[in-house]
Amino acid sequence: RRVLLAVFLSFMVLYIYGALIAPPPSTPVDEAGGAMTSSSEPPPASSTAASNNPSLEPRSVSPPSITAVDQPTPAPVVGDTESREVVVENDWFRAVFANRGAELVSWQLKEYLDEGQPVELVPVELPVEEPWPFSLAFEDERLTDLAHQALYRVNSSHVTLTDREETLTFDYEDATGLRIRKSFRFNPSSSQYLFTLSVEASLGQQQLNPTLRWGPALGGVESTSSGFAFRQGPRGILHGRLLEEGTIQDLDTTRVDAGDVVTQPMYQGQIDFLGVDNHYFLAAALPQAQDALIRFRPVPLPSRTPEGEPRELMAFDLSLPGGFNDIAFYLGPKDFDVLEIADSALPLSIEFGFLSWLVVPLHRSLSWVHSSVGNWGFSIIILTILINIVIFPLRHKSVVSMRKMQELQPQMKAIQDRYKNLKATDPDKQKMNQEVMNLYREQGVNPASGCLPMLATMPILFAFYRLLSMAIEMRGAPFMLWITDLSVHDPLYITPIVMGGTMVLQQRLTPSQADPMQQKIMMFMPIVFTFMFLWAPSGLVVYWLTSNVLGIGQQLLTNRWIGPPKVRTVRPPAERRIKKNARKGKTAKQEHPIHPE
Repeated sequence: RRVLLAVFLSFMVLYIYGALIAPPPSTPVDEAGGAMTSSSEPPPASSTAASNNPSLEPRSVSPPSITAVDQPTPAPVVGDTESREVVVENDWFRAVFANRGAELVSWQLKEYLDEGQPVELVPVELPVEEPWPFSLAFEDERLTDLAHQALYRVNSSHVTLTDREETLTFDYEDATGLRIRKSFRFNPSSSQYLFTLSVEASLGQQQLNPTLRWGPALGGVESTSSGFAFRQGPRGILHGRLLEEGTIQDLDTTRVDAGDVVTQPMYQGQIDFLGVDNHYFLAAALPQAQDALIRFRPVPLPSRTPEGEPRELMAFDLSLPGGFNDIAFYLGPKDFDVLEIADSALPLSIEFGFLSWLVVPLHRSLSWVHSSVGNWGFSIIILTILINIVIFPLRHKSVVSMRKMQELQPQMKAIQDRYKNLKATDPDKQKMNQEVMNLYREQGVNPASGCLPMLATMPILFAFYRLLSMAIEMRGAPFMLWITDLSVHDPLYITPIVMGGTMVLQQRLTPSQADPMQQKIMMFMPIVFTFMFLWAPSGLVVYWLTSNVLGIGQQLLTNRWIGPPKVRTVRPPAERRIKKNARKGKTAKQEHPIHPE
């Protein structure tokens, strides 16, 4: 009974957590769609922590918004005469670069669809002052504007990636001596979503080290919350050793929400990867433990529909003291295997929680089953069967223990009745517990053996919930008939209702030592579970339903093995004393036999 209550309370916590947690409130948006100015200024760039470490001396990572300059635009020496777009594509993505500013204006994932169209990871319909990914910012605003408005000469108009490395190069030079080269190197044979960037910038003989501005990220998934089905919106993410108060911290993963940016927009340290992620996708730079300075900035946007809620994206600016020389970038799905191929640290961007030690093996096992089955729904069922085979001895032991406890219930009730008139503070009340424990000892029953095996299966349930909620493999994955997406709830609510019915049947078959009133209360729990699972990911419901069906089958099999419960008759106290005295007398005769002379 206590285990079932613990399960119920655990799911209530999960449900309330998913139902109440929502993205942080957006900054007020003016009529033009831009963010209203905050009254609090960000901390100055030259922080105390940076001054204690000269190698991390921060630069201006957040220059003013790009505005028109009064000075005439210098004549280009190397560049282009008209705006054009350059397409880079392979079997997994289609990227579009603009030669104006040599910036990324589109990155579509071909294997992931949103309303029938490829997922777009570069947000569109943004205010004009927002930068595109791979914009450059200099300490001189005039140079920033020139780098953004310049028409770069590009070495190719269309790049189709196969198994060979390709480099896309943008060049610009003007009469003032400003020279900029951006080189994007793609090598699909190493990782399909990974590429490197090199930036060379100079003004005459002076070498420049600009800040890279990514702009608002990511598109693809909006933040939503509905019971179990919570979808995390864009937020900052860093993994490495951060510099705090002049001291390098331990290796850790930090996630930055919009509310965190208000108090700490800037982070620096020895970073392995950093960027912005949402529930299923990631845009990240990989400095590989280089000294880096990153600044996050929330970008509030109005709703796309009149009745919708305001949106909020996250932008980031990156400054590397060593410059951008073959710095890797990842722009793609948070697929565990794909991330691991790109970089061993990138899988940490998937927030599996404190049960990651169990979620990761489950994920690998599920992928292994899927490689043979080809359907994620049936893969969940098969893996659930395998898991239940492994925990069969635990469940069997639990049922046998509960059956023994059920058989001892009349004797336990008789002991409790003898002491029911005593107060809880009465010393004689302890005798009741002693008699109960003696009864357990005489009958060879361990009261904890019915609970511990069931508790051992709870981490598997929560790990499965985390896996099916976070794994991108479930996104848009069809199962059968009306279930076309395992990551969202059953549109017809059939599987949750059937699951509730199996819980009722399972409770009726499970041996219980509760009184009739408590049993009625326990029968109310399947109703609550059914209500909560109405909005749970259908993949999780499939797992829970399959597990219940297997549990019912095991319960019937165990009941057949152990037979019907034994009826124990409680003898009156006088009869027990007579039999006890007789047993003592027999023992005394054995110890001191009388020998006839």
